[in-house]
Amino acid sequence: MATLDTSFKPERAHLHTPKRGTITERVVPQSVSGRYRRLKWIALIVCLAVYYALPFIRWAHGPGQSDQAVLLDLERGRLYIFFIEIWPQEVYYLTGLLVLATLALIWLNAVAGRIWCGYFCPQTVWTDLFLLVERWVEGDRRERLKKKGAPLTLRRTLEITLKHAVWLLIAMLTGGAFVLYFIDAPTLLVDLATGRASAIAYAWVGILTCTTYTLAGFAREQVCTWMCPWPRLQGAIWDPEALTVNYRDHRGEPRASAKKALELRAKGEPAGDCVDCMQCVNVCPIGIDIREGPNFACINCGLCVDACDGVMVKLDRLRGLIDYEAWTNIERERRNEPIRQRVIRLKSVSVGLSIVALAGVMGVSLSMRSDAKITVVHDRNPIAVKLSDGRIRNGYAVRLYNKADVERSFELTVSGLRDASVEVVGEDGPVSAASDATRELRVPVTTAEVDRQSIIFTAIDVETRRAVTAQDVFIPAEGGR
Repeated sequence: MATLDTSFKPERAHLHTPKRGTITERVVPQSVSGRYRRLKWIALIVCLAVYYALPFIRWAHGPGQSDQAVLLDLERGRLYIFFIEIWPQEVYYLTGLLVLATLALIWLNAVAGRIWCGYFCPQTVWTDLFLLVERWVEGDRRERLKKKGAPLTLRRTLEITLKHAVWLLIAMLTGGAFVLYFIDAPTLLVDLATGRASAIAYAWVGILTCTTYTLAGFAREQVCTWMCPWPRLQGAIWDPEALTVNYRDHRGEPRASAKKALELRAKGEPAGDCVDCMQCVNVCPIGIDIREGPNFACINCGLCVDACDGVMVKLDRLRGLIDYEAWTNIERERRNEPIRQRVIRLKSVSVGLSIVALAGVMGVSLSMRSDAKITVVHDRNPIAVKLSDGRIRNGYAVRLYNKADVERSFELTVSGLRDASVEVVGEDGPVSAASDATRELRVPVTTAEVDRQSIIFTAIDVETRRAVTAQDVFIPAEGGR
């Protein structure tokens, strides 16, 4: 059994050097039943349902646009998330979402450790699904270990073939569902099935099929232990007050079989509740022994809790030898002190408020953003020109963004200069901008002023009279001509 020696010492938290063989040996977890296993099945079903169904949900985005609720339209440069439409120029919203997701992970870690990893991480979800197929075809842990290295028979060959065929089917469906988020899902699905899809679509389905098949079928716990950065971050953000899976060593030690424990207690000698049955290790998808102490590789899935509780019930002993409990409370119990639940504390509240604040700012920004935008870039060469009559001319590249679904006309004005003349090259009157498009304009500004001056460009919608502005600078000519 592969294990990772990352035990935690209260006075010094650090990740120990893994033992030899932990990379080459594969973990073969045993099935288990219990409340946390049921929660994991529910999480798996919900996650898979959302992943596969989301591309087919319809949402009206306007005339001439896709009605797919969640779509990253690379051709038109749009990201649709139900009623939200994000342009390439608004990539800062995606940055905000990434920061929000990071804060959410930190908050979850402060409340319940790597609870995300144990229940909702895609690696966990698809690994659970692949393990379900493996158990259905080859049997539970004991049967799979017996077959490992056994002579290859016809039955064994058929089992291996069936298992990998189902794995590849799931992986292909996973890759196929992912590309549906980039093109209209029903259309692309028909094209993929009939061979009319583009080579790029088939290539991405193939790439994602291979990655899903490899990571969920073979890498499994190695991804959670070695490839994922989250275990490395545990050394910095591990919280002893978080509700993580822990072993009550003061109650379980010294370990002894059920019969031996009765004999020791009859003699008045100490005997713990742990019978060293190894069920907690056998069911662990990572292959660690939680009895060694808090472990940074633990994904907090709670399967060892279910396994241990099952053994305790059979032995007529109290549940909770392994349980979701704060490490500080384990230490308090060891000292016979009352436990304290401190889920609501400074760290969890402050990170939670940060999440609410950032989400609020992004929500307000999205609700107040305009469906038009103007940007201005000053000419670099020449920066300024002195005309024969002594006036100064600066040139600007003005870009109008029309995010509406209809063509619009804008009046372009400049403020901040006295007696300035503004010309839009090639235009005589309001400037039109096509629907869902940008318009680049060449705008020379001429004035008699010679001092460096800030100016404001304003584009006013002719119909609604709504205005958008952009600021730049007017620069005097040094040499002139």
